[in-house]
Amino acid sequence: MTSLVVKNCGPMTSLQDWGRIGYQRFGVSPSGAMDRRCLAMANVLVGNTPEDAAIEFMNLGGSFACEGGELQVALAGAGCTASLNDAPVKANTTIILKDGDTLQVGHARTGSFSYLAVGGGFRIEPQLGSLSFHPRSHLGGLNGAPLKAGDRLPCQPGAPQGGPMHLPLEPLEEPGPIRVILGPQDDYFTQQAIDTFLTAEFTVSPQADRMGFQLNGPRLHHAKGFNIVSDGIVDGHIQVPGSGLPIVLMRDRQTAGGYPKIATIISADLGRFAQLRPGSPVHFRAVSRDEAVVAARRMKEWIAALPSALVPLCFDLTTERLLSTNLIGGMVDALAPKVPDHTA
Repeated sequence: MTSLVVKNCGPMTSLQDWGRIGYQRFGVSPSGAMDRRCLAMANVLVGNTPEDAAIEFMNLGGSFACEGGELQVALAGAGCTASLNDAPVKANTTIILKDGDTLQVGHARTGSFSYLAVGGGFRIEPQLGSLSFHPRSHLGGLNGAPLKAGDRLPCQPGAPQGGPMHLPLEPLEEPGPIRVILGPQDDYFTQQAIDTFLTAEFTVSPQADRMGFQLNGPRLHHAKGFNIVSDGIVDGHIQVPGSGLPIVLMRDRQTAGGYPKIATIISADLGRFAQLRPGSPVHFRAVSRDEAVVAARRMKEWIAALPSALVPLCFDLTTERLLSTNLIGGMVDALAPKVPDHTA
């Protein structure tokens, strides 16, 4: 059996997929990849579905050895670099690991979260339908734990893709402020607090992990107190406790809470927000439900189109390859008389 062996990695390195869907009514957090865009990019490069489990790195990288066969792997997200047996490899590409090879993954340079996917996925039994590791419940991951040096990840045989591929794309994102929908408890805040929330600059606090990101900035004043009857929570809810400092709830969040939520980050912007580092400035912009739905559909279509964006990393100039490629966009006869241009 072919395995990927962890030689070293950061303390927050874990297995994550699309998440543990359908169990929140039992108090089970969905967990899952903090940036689904980058998870999808890594998976598509090795022929997996966008939702499959991959290794998620938070800030720090790691080193991995291939044992027992050959693997196709791919790294995406956070500007991480990689090298194969100490030789640099191109970003956003399929990497072929052979028995005895070592892959080094560098630290994050432009964000916080990156993903290493393996063609065929991991031969690990899911828990409640997911491999996503949730630290507080010890669900998922490898034996209910994050990855550490010495761990051996058995891998499924991946379908051959016909050679290494390259994905010449960056994660889809809307520039500018993080988009939110106000509520569901925006009526618990003064109008001045809402105006401040939508106009002031906040920064990501060092108190940020997979459960939630606390923000530093102006304090938001409550109009009806800061306690409510506990109700359901979704990814991206922004709750404001008695301190007045917002907390953005992320993938490992609890499923219910008793602080009022001033707004919710739309799903299309949650991956972009997750990539912000401590100290990064944050601005928010309120949008309508219809705008949020349009953005979510655009993100879904972008992920679905990723396989069609793949290009061969390199190829041989065979007759078949040349005949299947559009090498010219038109023809011009240099001897033909020039047609007068009457549009000037």
